Amino acid sequence: MPNYRRTSVPGASYFFTLVTYNRRPLFTEALARRCLRAVMEEVRGARPFVIDGICLLPEHLHCIWTLPAGDSDYSQRWNAIKGLFSKRFIALGGNGGTVDASRRKRGEVALWQRRFWEHLIRDEKDLERHLDYLHYNPVKHGWVNHVADWPWSSFHRLVKEGVYAKDWGGGHALHGNMTDTVGE
Repeated sequence: MPNYRRTSVPGASYFFTLVTYNRRPLFTEALARRCLRAVMEEVRGARPFVIDGICLLPEHLHCIWTLPAGDSDYSQRWNAIKGLFSKRFIALGGNGGTVDASRRKRGEVALWQRRFWEHLIRDEKDLERHLDYLHYNPVKHGWVNHVADWPWSSFHRLVKEGVYAKDWGGGHALHGNMTDTVGE
């Protein structure tokens, strides 16, 4: 079995990418979006973290978390979020997908890819670059022409907080090359 090494810096900020199993467009379903939001809040209540930025796309999500001082255990948080989401989504009538023999053996459903991608945010410039990337992602993938048109993103909150201008991300190059493949 591979030995996956993850960065572990207590109290740090991390950028994450999580993908649905076989890139199923799971988050086009309102039930899936509601379940994910509720489960993330539940896990945050038990094991706090700050969501600095998030963008939910049909088959994947990007987010940036800051963990509490002295805590670097984002893996257990994601494990809890993915597990609780899967149980709740199916319990509420969501389709768990077709399960192959390997997943059946492990007691898994076909909602998430097993792994996720993480990146330690190194400094303010790195944070800015990753926030820009995750918010611009719906434009990059062709879902909308303007970042403000995508409803499932922290962009709207950050506009209210004065971090972004409402017209930021209108389908043209911003803060450098927004077509980079950070996290994908």
